[in-house]
Amino acid sequence: MKQIFIYDTTLRDGSQTEGISYSLGDKIRIAKALDGFGIHFIEGGWPYSNPKDESFFAYFAKKPLRFSRLTAFGSTRYPHNTAAKDKNIKSLIKAETEYVTIFGKTWDLHIKDVLKVSLEENLKMIYESIYFLRKKGRKVFYDPEHFFDGYKSNPSYALKTLKVAEEAGADTIILCDTNGGTLTQDVEKIVKEVKRKINTPLGIHAHNDSGLAVANSITAVKEGCVQVQGTFNGYGERCGNADLALVIPILQLKMGLRAVSPKKLKHLTKLAHFISEVSNIALSYNHPFVGRSAFAHKGGVHIDAVLKNVSTYEHISPESVGNRRRLLASELSGKSTVVVMAKDMNFNLDKKSPQAKRLLKILQNMESQGYQFEAADASLKMIFQRELKKHSSFFQLLGFKVIVEERNKELYSEATLKLKVGKKIEHTVSEGDGPVNALDNALKKALLNHYPSIAQIKLTDFKVRVLDEKSGTAAKVRVLITSSDEQESWSTIGVSENIIEASWQALSDAVEYKLLKDLGPRH
Repeated sequence: MKQIFIYDTTLRDGSQTEGISYSLGDKIRIAKALDGFGIHFIEGGWPYSNPKDESFFAYFAKKPLRFSRLTAFGSTRYPHNTAAKDKNIKSLIKAETEYVTIFGKTWDLHIKDVLKVSLEENLKMIYESIYFLRKKGRKVFYDPEHFFDGYKSNPSYALKTLKVAEEAGADTIILCDTNGGTLTQDVEKIVKEVKRKINTPLGIHAHNDSGLAVANSITAVKEGCVQVQGTFNGYGERCGNADLALVIPILQLKMGLRAVSPKKLKHLTKLAHFISEVSNIALSYNHPFVGRSAFAHKGGVHIDAVLKNVSTYEHISPESVGNRRRLLASELSGKSTVVVMAKDMNFNLDKKSPQAKRLLKILQNMESQGYQFEAADASLKMIFQRELKKHSSFFQLLGFKVIVEERNKELYSEATLKLKVGKKIEHTVSEGDGPVNALDNALKKALLNHYPSIAQIKLTDFKVRVLDEKSGTAAKVRVLITSSDEQESWSTIGVSENIIEASWQALSDAVEYKLLKDLGPRH
């Protein structure tokens, strides 16, 4: 099986995403996660550009990664300078990495209008920088910036820049589609032409401005590139880079090439979500391979087919990338869906039974009112538990009151809650940063002495969606809450014309789910 080398630049190119700002600790955590997954090369950053990247390389100089090779990134020497005196080149040496990656100019437009040097001087900058780094014992990856645009503008000169890099001793030359505007058919043609004239191993570095970064990367591999550079979840400046969460499984599962070990590939979904969390950018549900909905089936016809043969609507096994199949409850569901869901919850339910018909009717009615259980698995489980008489609530609501008032130009929220827990009545009052937070605090305050484990619950996301915009402030709203403890996260839902009532439904379900998980069903 042919090996394709994966080069991750999430910590450098990915950090240029609008809205992402990695701390030193974030970068170290991500690097360790990539190392554990089996990424071959991790670009740690540009040590000349900022002290944070200098500290990053200093950290790993003392505590090396186990599998991955760390690379320091920089540019060719500056014009009218020597490599030995160039501060940027010196910073690459100081980073103490076995591999360094440098970029240089390929496109004559950039050389004349940006660098403002002669084409000949640019060739010297490339040669001298690579040669100097090789003399210092470094292995060099050379990134010819804007290569595809440069090749289309002036093919003979673009090839000269590669020849110079090859003569200077570059270990791999990575062809860059820096503007992300090259069509896949042109990538195929140009890589094929370069492969005939350059003996040094080639790689591909594609940006996604035309939505083709993954397709261009895969095509470049097909034409002989042995290294793929990209970022996890497609992070990167403007429209991002080639998404390694897509590239890796395509290479391995679709093309029969080796990117990582099959055992490690099963952790792909976990890694993509981890990087999403550290980056503080939610991973879209429909993200291929690793998204929550990547193997989710909602239509009754689809579900019926998948139950008979998973290949009917799944192009790979979800488990091969660490994801899972989900059958969603909705007005489109049939009784087969209900039966399978019940089975997943260890309920033995017959498709023709009255319970199956009743549950289907309940779910369809609730969805018509605005509930969406594909986004609230925990609430769905609570419905099954209650309707199949396998669980009675850990507490009973007797009433609540929420007050929001202004005092001295500041807003205060207070919730009063009355619950029955077993045979005891709990009557609590609590303040909060807002009405929902006050209600959440009052609920936990009432239950903490009875169920200490609820102290572990953290509310990690709170979303409100207006379901009927024409009704204005009287519209029905849907509240989705995501909670977590030390082991997992779960989502619950509430729907009402009153946002506090909808929030209560979601909050109480979240606590019930936690207690059910910890203590088992209450009969």
